[in-house]
Amino acid sequence: MRDTADGGSGPDGKGPDGKGPDGKGPGGQGPGGDGPTGGHSATLAAKWEDLHQHAAQVAKLAQLSPEPFTGPLAAFPAQIGDATEWQRELAWQGVDDIEAMMRPGLAALETLRQRGASANAPALALWREFYTARGAVLALADR
Repeated sequence: MRDTADGGSGPDGKGPDGKGPDGKGPGGQGPGGDGPTGGHSATLAAKWEDLHQHAAQVAKLAQLSPEPFTGPLAAFPAQIGDATEWQRELAWQGVDDIEAMMRPGLAALETLRQRGASANAPALALWREFYTARGAVLALADR
């Protein structure tokens, strides 16, 4: 989970003092952060991409075709970085929630595989949950 109240950076890339994690500009990395949207989007982008790597593993276990990480999926962190504060906060929460679902779900699927059971049906169920939750997070960029 992300740190916000105890000195870490939150969805706006700022610490409790209103500055970035390095004590400099709004998103760290100097006066203007690390790009047009500050340090927040770089961190969100990494989490977003990591989630999609996990989703690719789930899709493979569900025997689904791989989904390309291009277009709106790849552009989402930049789009949400330009959004309002409430949209960024909801996006962070949504990504955290999806991550909280994916990690134990993948562990359970791996346990099934190790025991010789078919992981197809539960992997498909996890994929559907991911897909639905991701759609809700993606919709935040359209508001």
